[in-house]
Amino acid sequence: MDLPQGDLKLLETDIARRLLHSTIPARLAYTSTDGTPRILSTWFEWTGEELVMATFVLCPPIGITRPAGRLRALRANPDVAVTIDTEPQPPEVLLMRGKVEITEVAGMVPEQARAARRFLGEEGGAGYVSAADHPDTRMARIALRPAWVGLLDFQTRLPGVFGG
Repeated sequence: MDLPQGDLKLLETDIARRLLHSTIPARLAYTSTDGTPRILSTWFEWTGEELVMATFVLCPPIGITRPAGRLRALRANPDVAVTIDTEPQPPEVLLMRGKVEITEVAGMVPEQARAARRFLGEEGGAGYVSAADHPDTRMARIALRPAWVGLLDFQTRLPGVFGG
């Protein structure tokens, strides 16, 4: 498949599918409310159309009493970049850009519960979900519908600086 960088069909490649179903955290880049760049690792779940990440707004059982600071920043400027990449050399890298949509939900974001099971295993994920179970728990569902997709494998798809 000889697709140009930016083509959303890159999400259908074997490398992209493998990375989207891996236990490698996504790295989310965004602009803070003070105008400086931020990047953080986050669990995610790929729905086939959206990369869903979540964070707590309130979760009394685990001591979260105020929303994560990234929520205010993402609401003010929803433009983000995400990478999911391997450590072994040569790396495989999936890059996505676009705007996120944030929806607050009562309880656990369903995609976050699935991500917890994938990242922590069935038992660990069940424990994570159980620990957050409380009538006042609220989460923010942060959904990215990619507008641009890039893929690097450093064998067949190189960055532009290397001739790719």
